[in-house]
Amino acid sequence: MGALSSRLLWLRGGRAPEQPAARGREEEVAAMAVVGDVEAGREHGGSTPSPGGLKRKADSGGPHEQEPCCKHAKDSSGSLYKALFLRGEGSDVQIRALGAVWNLHRVYLCQSGYFASMFSGAWRESTMDTIELQIPDENIDREALHQALGSLYQDSVLIRPSRVVAILATASMLQLDELIQQCGEIMEGTVNVQTVCSYYYSAGTYGLSHIRNMCFQWLLDNLMTRHSEELMREISLDIMELLVVSSELIVIEVEIDVYTMLKKWMYLQLQPTWRGPHRALLSHANLWFARSKREWDGTPFLETPQGSAFVPVFRHLRLAYIVCDLPSARIIDQDALIPASWLTPVYKQQWLALLQAEQTRDLGPTDVHVPNILGNTMRCGHQVHREEPCSWRWAGFNFGWDLVVCYADRRVTFRRSALNNSHGLGASLLWQRKIAFRLCLVSLDRTGRTVLRMDSQYQVLFLGKDEELEVANLGNHDVMFPIYVACNFLYLPRESYQE
Repeated sequence: MGALSSRLLWLRGGRAPEQPAARGREEEVAAMAVVGDVEAGREHGGSTPSPGGLKRKADSGGPHEQEPCCKHAKDSSGSLYKALFLRGEGSDVQIRALGAVWNLHRVYLCQSGYFASMFSGAWRESTMDTIELQIPDENIDREALHQALGSLYQDSVLIRPSRVVAILATASMLQLDELIQQCGEIMEGTVNVQTVCSYYYSAGTYGLSHIRNMCFQWLLDNLMTRHSEELMREISLDIMELLVVSSELIVIEVEIDVYTMLKKWMYLQLQPTWRGPHRALLSHANLWFARSKREWDGTPFLETPQGSAFVPVFRHLRLAYIVCDLPSARIIDQDALIPASWLTPVYKQQWLALLQAEQTRDLGPTDVHVPNILGNTMRCGHQVHREEPCSWRWAGFNFGWDLVVCYADRRVTFRRSALNNSHGLGASLLWQRKIAFRLCLVSLDRTGRTVLRMDSQYQVLFLGKDEELEVANLGNHDVMFPIYVACNFLYLPRESYQE
């Protein structure tokens, strides 16, 4: 075993042989020697040599000894892979699955936790020469199984993004940790509009929580900043519910735009074969829901059998920030998707809140308890297209606060205007107001991956008339335009806030 051991040493990354041209043949001879020694040990019922020359005693329970489940040197030139895996030379076990046959070697298969358990335990398959694998996972196909089994004979495996889910499923079944890790790295680097949903689902199924979280953040950043019908078709009800409930969803521009996005998404879920230009999607959706309204004699769509499945998603709309803007309230009333029983208490609540804000001297919260406000904030956002000064307002802002947002010299400022310029409700005449806010600046690359993210966290904004406050400064940070300015606001009188 001295010569064999020395071969295995350089196969495992030690000193290369003096004749590089003979490298492939040396690997092949070494590998065949290992396989031959294992077979000889099994035939004689004696001890089986391990790669380091150590021996273990034969199992006293029967004539069939189990091979040591250790990791053997893999291929560095391709000759081992061709000789042992593709041609099956020296095979001692046959694997059958999905209509294919592989003539393989237990000593290599034992690198898989799945086969190590099968061959080392009291399983029936431990003494069988032919093993029929049952494949319960529909994500696993013949090509993925071939590549996963072949990885046991290779130093590296080339994984295409289009195949990574199938290979991840196979690696998870076979308990190939290195291959699972490689799949995770491929997924991490190739999240985009075409792959994000499949990666999210498969990462959840196969335990890659960091990939799942990355995909969810990608969806929060890109759902409303990109206009992709294919993406909306792939987003399931449970994922959309999680997205809509989140206060970190980047909203362009205000809450009615979340409603409009959901209307288009619901239409594509019900009519997945629809194809057409993006600008025509909303009008087609409106016509389809109007026809449904006539067919159901004016019954709100979410109360019909077809619409009931979407109720959990629409329940998370922040209706309080829709009904306080007249054009938005008219859209909700005309569409008749949402039941009146949802809207009536919201109208009452907002009217009482407005009266309390205008007819009391309460300035608002003095501190911020984030868990208490996350689901109640007004979500709004804006897209800064290029590096030039700009300013904007958000329609329907809370209780007459005419807040002007400005971007100039890579800085974002809030300014409270005392002028009544007919932006939603009239400008409040109270000389001071306090509001809880959070501002997030996000820059994305062409694939939707984050280039820059700046988050102010929740703070209390205290502004008098015509007062200005700097809330973000990009400084020397590298950014890609457009930049998305995402904000969360909340005004509550002190009594309601404490409740």
